[in-house]
Amino acid sequence: MPIKDSLSKLEQAVVISEALPYIQRYHGKTIVVKYGGAAMKSGTLCRQVMGDIVLLSLVGIRVVVVHGGGPEINEMLVKIGKKPKFVKGLRYTDTETMDVVQMVLAGRVGKQMAQLLGELGGRAISLSGMDGRLLVAKKHEGDDDLGLVGDITYVNPEPITLALNGGYTPVISSIACGEEPGEMFNINADSAAAQIAAQIGAEKLILLTDVRGLLRDPSYEKSLISTLTLHEIPPLVKEGVISGGMTPKVECCVEAVRRGVPRAHILDGRIPHSLLVELLSDQGIGTMILN
Repeated sequence: MPIKDSLSKLEQAVVISEALPYIQRYHGKTIVVKYGGAAMKSGTLCRQVMGDIVLLSLVGIRVVVVHGGGPEINEMLVKIGKKPKFVKGLRYTDTETMDVVQMVLAGRVGKQMAQLLGELGGRAISLSGMDGRLLVAKKHEGDDDLGLVGDITYVNPEPITLALNGGYTPVISSIACGEEPGEMFNINADSAAAQIAAQIGAEKLILLTDVRGLLRDPSYEKSLISTLTLHEIPPLVKEGVISGGMTPKVECCVEAVRRGVPRAHILDGRIPHSLLVELLSDQGIGTMILN
């Protein structure tokens, strides 16, 4: 046998053996993975991520998937002749847009992800935050009116627990019931994932995004900050290291960790198998936030 082939097999064996203690550590534990936005654009990459989730499930790690779908929502709005509206980078959701959000997230994206998980050998069920009043919210209060955008006030863990105990991976759309009859709200998927992770006692919250993690210098990928504790975050905000689109992601991680989730991670979902590298290897990638 050629030496090259032998080394390749040896390297594969090392990777598998390295994963064993991590599989043992997380067996029976629950992790929450937020997947959405730009990280979902590549069909090949999406299939890899779903395959990784199936693998984790098969080795006894319970996975909850929370997804967004901003690009898909924009695409559908354009198809019906409606221009997407944003206020300081945040989606404004009027009644017509809310109908599209519900149709795209709960009616298409979530179903497609659950179908793909099934095709790859997993067992998955698509849920929205409206099923079983899984997510309840009130209208977002802030300096700017965002329409039917909500802030979560309650998470009902029962539908999630029932799915997990039945051997299914719940795939949850970030839509919520209102506190009043007939109300419905669009929810930020990062925030939904953080709230769910805290409520169900998850071992980890993982945000799959389209950046390497938190960079001290955004133009230099080698400036990645690999580990952060809560007390290190306020100075980075003052310095402007945490700013723009990274601010809400870090805030969601902080919220989850403060409420008892041991570790929260911001990973680049564009890197093949980034989920497995973070969970099942010594290497780890992205930024980890812990208390």
